[in-house]
Amino acid sequence: MSITVAAGRPAPPRLVTERLILRAHEAADLAACAELWSDPVVTASIGGQAFSPDAIWQRILRYAGLWQILGYGYWAITDRADGRFIGEAGLADFRRDMSPPLGSVPEAGWALHSSVHKRGLALEAMQAILGWADTSLGAAQTCCIISPANTASITLASRLGYLASHDSALGGHEVTVYHRPSAAMAAAERAADTKRAAPADQ
Repeated sequence: MSITVAAGRPAPPRLVTERLILRAHEAADLAACAELWSDPVVTASIGGQAFSPDAIWQRILRYAGLWQILGYGYWAITDRADGRFIGEAGLADFRRDMSPPLGSVPEAGWALHSSVHKRGLALEAMQAILGWADTSLGAAQTCCIISPANTASITLASRLGYLASHDSALGGHEVTVYHRPSAAMAAAERAADTKRAAPADQ
C-alpha cells in the first residue's frame, strides 16, 4: 500500500496593520466566533438569528477548506494590542444560488463584533485583504453582497471602491451586488479612458 499526501495550498498569510493582526482561524476561536455570530447587531442584516454552536464549528472548518481548495478565504481579525478575536473577513466563492450568478468572482465579506464598531477597523482589515488580493490573487475584480438596509456596510463598500452593479435576491431577501476592479484592472481602465480622451493626431 502506498500513501500519497497531496500538497495543500498555503494557509492565509499573516497580515499586520496599524491596529490589527489578521491570521488563520484556529479551533480555539470557537467561543469567540460564537459570541460574534450571536451579537444581535451583527446578525441583524442576515436574518437576525444567532448561529448554533455546531454551525459555528462548521463555519470555521469551511474557512480552512476555502484556503485549501481555492487558495483564498477568510481571516480571523484580532486586536494587535491584546490578541483578542474581534471579527473575521475575507474572500470566498460560496456558489450562491443567485440570478444572475456571481460566477467565479471572489466575494468579499466582513463581520466585526459590535463592541468595536465605529472605529474604522473593518475598513482597515478590508484594505489589507484587498491589498493582498490585488498583488497575490490575480482576479480582475471582486464583489460583495449587501442588504439595502445595511447602510454601514454600503458606506464601507463605497470607501473600498465597490460600485453598485445590480439588485438581486438571496435566501428570500433583497440584496444589492457590488463590484470592485482590482488595482491592475482599474489602472488599465484609466489608461484606456485617457487614450480615448486624447485628441486625434492632426
